[in-house]
Amino acid sequence: MTVWSAGPGKPGLLEPMGVHRDHRGHGYGRAITVAAAAALQELGSSSAIVCTPSSNVGAVATYRSAGFEQLPEVRDRRREF
Repeated sequence: MTVWSAGPGKPGLLEPMGVHRDHRGHGYGRAITVAAAAALQELGSSSAIVCTPSSNVGAVATYRSAGFEQLPEVRDRRREF
């Protein structure tokens, strides 16, 4: 997982995190997410944000277990080339 800080007093971003299927269900994803959010807090971020599709049920469950709340979904647009 990677964290991106916009500077003190601004939101920080947690980049997507994944746990190999053989190691899921042991709390590793939650622990990594909590540690990443703590790193952003130490950097002075006002909050921590993750952006993951609501269809990624495992990720949503992991982020919720780490204390994140789900906000209304935002639909992005993209164009295939």
